[in-house]
Amino acid sequence: MSPSPTDGSGTVIRAAGAVLWRPSRRYGVRVALVRRPRYDDWSLPKGKAEAGEVPPVTAAREVQEETGFTAAIGRSLTTVSYQVPTGPKTVQYFAARSIGGAFTPNKEVDRLEWLPPAKATERMTYEFDRAVLGTFALEPADLPAVVLLRHGRAGHRESYDGDDETRPLDAKGRRQAEALVAELSVFAPSAVLSAPLERCRATVAPLADKLGLPISTGSLLAEDAYRDDPAGARRLLVELASAEPAGACAVVCSQGGVIPGVVKSLAGRSDLAVGQVSTPKAAYWYLCFEDRRLVQADPYPAPIV
Repeated sequence: MSPSPTDGSGTVIRAAGAVLWRPSRRYGVRVALVRRPRYDDWSLPKGKAEAGEVPPVTAAREVQEETGFTAAIGRSLTTVSYQVPTGPKTVQYFAARSIGGAFTPNKEVDRLEWLPPAKATERMTYEFDRAVLGTFALEPADLPAVVLLRHGRAGHRESYDGDDETRPLDAKGRRQAEALVAELSVFAPSAVLSAPLERCRATVAPLADKLGLPISTGSLLAEDAYRDDPAGARRLLVELASAEPAGACAVVCSQGGVIPGVVKSLAGRSDLAVGQVSTPKAAYWYLCFEDRRLVQADPYPAPIV
């Protein structure tokens, strides 16, 4: 469902939440349900967005605040819309792998239980939570992924006197690179890769610095190499996803002449509909794989700076 009406302030109430999961030898996964004493309900963790927050960041923050667990945000699941006393509300849900923490009762949540999906479905108060969990169950929880990012703004090639490989980010591009740190950190990247261009390296440098990760170079991600070997970039992304631990992801920065073609090619080979594949500067895709097959491609816009 998509939001159309607005609340009294003229804006839809935006929120995000997650199916927080962790591995279970017996059940495959267990998922977290929280009890909110104010409503006497059992539900998935969720909450309202703060000003300027994008949904994955909201989901990660709300999961941490309500459950005490840090989460690695994964694939987008679905968006639910419903009416509350203050107006219509939309909640975007994500898969989220628990990567540490502990629950402490707080002012919003007094109990948390880790349940097998079947028992969680029985415990849930709301039908839409059951639908979200059903969507989560359609794919394996631990899909490896790649965040495929286009570099930030770097002026115009025609106005730069040096070698195009050394063309730097401009002021807006540097702001985009800084803004991407908060957005991409919630995916808990375990590797960072860049095309061999200054503007690509500079786009992921603040993220790599924060995470303490080296920036590897992938020559197949550059436009010149892509024109000669379009299959090479596709193979590289699949190999990167396959090499990452279950449920982990790599961040890969490339160019506008590479990304749309790679996404469209991967999707076509997997019979996956992706719609519009154009990718503006500093926009990105969250690409999930299973057995080298692309199973989901979530597009994200460039950060607003």
